[in-house]
Amino acid sequence: MSAESSSGGAGSPSGGEPTPVGLSKATDSGASGSYPGGELKPPGGGNGWRWAVAGVVIALAVGIVAWSVVGGKSDDESAGTASTAAGTPPAAAVSAADRAAAALATCPQPTGAPVADSPLRGITLNCLADGAPVDLTAALADKPALLNLWAYWCGPCAEELPLLQRYSEQAGGAVTVLTVHSDPGTAKGLSRLAGLGVHLPGVEDPNSQVRTAVRAPAVLPISVLVRADGTVAKVVVRPFTSVEDISATVAAELGVRA
Repeated sequence: MSAESSSGGAGSPSGGEPTPVGLSKATDSGASGSYPGGELKPPGGGNGWRWAVAGVVIALAVGIVAWSVVGGKSDDESAGTASTAAGTPPAAAVSAADRAAAALATCPQPTGAPVADSPLRGITLNCLADGAPVDLTAALADKPALLNLWAYWCGPCAEELPLLQRYSEQAGGAVTVLTVHSDPGTAKGLSRLAGLGVHLPGVEDPNSQVRTAVRAPAVLPISVLVRADGTVAKVVVRPFTSVEDISATVAAELGVRA
């Protein structure tokens, strides 16, 4: 794991174009018919009929290739092209029962407070608790926040999340602690939180929009410390080791002691 950073993650299948039909070279080995008076030969020489046949074959081949390029894609190829354009495949639907079982806190709501030029501006993610859309800058405005980027498969994240739960309880309402599940497996993320006994508010970020916006490396966990005006104070590229570690880091970067 790299040290703290103050600078601030599958390929989709693609449908290839159809391969043009290969052309076979005409040969001179075809059988010749015998007729009275000798072998049948068209005017202009004995090879004229062969050139005529070759011309027909070439014309047919050109027609097939043109159909393939212009309008001859199969349904599978069309689907492959659509997947490439869409980028990451959509995540599987999450049931209301999965969300209810996790018993997560509801996501913060917009207060109407003004925000500065935040790198998070324009990012709207779904709340893990109920699937409702959350405008990050609007929801986090007017209060310092700690965004924790994690995934259900991340071992260090599983050790850190309970510490963040305890810190949030210790801080009360002074700091918003919001988890950001950075993987398309939302149902698995909910199950992981339930198993850890972590009930912090959180959002789904299957395409890692937050990590990209703050220019963090492709590692987890990452904590993004956000000022009340929406600007980023620090990107912490390491797991916290204790509640005291979290408290000291937040105090140093956001000026809030809890």
